[in-house]
Amino acid sequence: MKQRQFFGTDGIRGKVGSGKMTPELALKLGWAAGRVLSRSGTKKVIIGKDTRISGYLFESALEAGLSAAGLNVLLLGPMPTPAVAYLTRTFRAEAGVVISASHNPYYDNGIKFFSTDGSKLDDAIELEIEAELEKPLECVESHLLGKAKRIDDAAGRYIEYCKGNFPAEHTLSGLKIVVDCAHGATYHIAPSVFRELGAEVVAIGDKPDGVNINDKVGATSMAKICETVLAENADLGIALDGDGDRIMMVNRHGEVLDGDQILYILAVDAQKRGVLKGGVVGTLMSNLGLDLALQELNIPFVRSNVGDRYVMELLKKHEWRIGGENSGHILNLDHGTTGDGIIAGILVLAAMRRQNTTLEALTENIKMLPQVLVNVRFEGDSNPLDSDAVKSAQAYVEQQLGSRGRVLLRKSGTEPLIRVMVEGDDHQQVSTLANTIADAVKTAF
Repeated sequence: MKQRQFFGTDGIRGKVGSGKMTPELALKLGWAAGRVLSRSGTKKVIIGKDTRISGYLFESALEAGLSAAGLNVLLLGPMPTPAVAYLTRTFRAEAGVVISASHNPYYDNGIKFFSTDGSKLDDAIELEIEAELEKPLECVESHLLGKAKRIDDAAGRYIEYCKGNFPAEHTLSGLKIVVDCAHGATYHIAPSVFRELGAEVVAIGDKPDGVNINDKVGATSMAKICETVLAENADLGIALDGDGDRIMMVNRHGEVLDGDQILYILAVDAQKRGVLKGGVVGTLMSNLGLDLALQELNIPFVRSNVGDRYVMELLKKHEWRIGGENSGHILNLDHGTTGDGIIAGILVLAAMRRQNTTLEALTENIKMLPQVLVNVRFEGDSNPLDSDAVKSAQAYVEQQLGSRGRVLLRKSGTEPLIRVMVEGDDHQQVSTLANTIADAVKTAF
């Protein structure tokens, strides 16, 4: 397959005003996507965004490009990524567009597309769009230009959809939940969902100002929610990321549950109810503890490459339903077509209510091995992983760990980072060895 120049593993992403994320490219991208997507169907595209300030800029540019190609645009305003996928299906739109850089800082942004069924675009369609980008922009005749319209009830529609995934015979009455919205796209949705299901909600990270998205809050920065759960004497905490497709949780003792533990809860609950279809898909980053805990229950487990699109590929291949990443992307294809932090939280709470138990009790039979992840930022086009020094450091660490550990080095698909993951029995040893490799990476560029 031809190498993609613009689309990465999760759409197009970068620093605002440079590289790929410029107003000029957004305008041309809207037009190019419109040209490809307008060849059949409704000629209608939905656009949603998170709360970063540059969203206004890219929303306007994409709208203009799509209109120039003859497509009508439905504007949702701030809306979680999975909500855009859902609304793309319900509005029978040609595609959905999300303007977001997910968990990245406010000065980054990104653009990704969903197909009419709410799934990510196939590689072949992304390549068609890239081919159109190479052509000069030609506006359709004036009478064929697309129109734009704002959808005022989008948030309410999605709140009702989320609530519909919680069993009708139960409520969250009596539970006190801290909900961290990362000052992102769920700020006006997630607290309402859990309140309307009966919980007492303490909302944090729910006051976006355009530049505070993911800033010391949310699923990638758990200290604030852990502190708040303990201070509020809450039963648990739910932390979402900037665009709402990731979730991390906190039990009443202030201990963090990552995506692997959430996958375990969902798989065990499905098995107990007799609705588990096959097994579970994790990734190369999934903790060995998840693998071992599922083995004890005779639940099959396979690993994909890192990235929820690769998890989805294996789910479809095996015809399974549950998969995800330890970073908190959770897929349950019985409840949606993409990772959804709010719905994953609802499904965990449903398991708690069905079993009349606590969050910590649901994870007592999964023992997570110490795993340390060190991110090393690099510059330039060279790949530090090609360095002999890095390869030598990796070989040394693998020798030290023997058969009781794992090493994984990979280049991020969304940021200029090398991710160094080391897993083993002893946390101090694992931390030291991870930093040994990270130091080698730093000297390689």
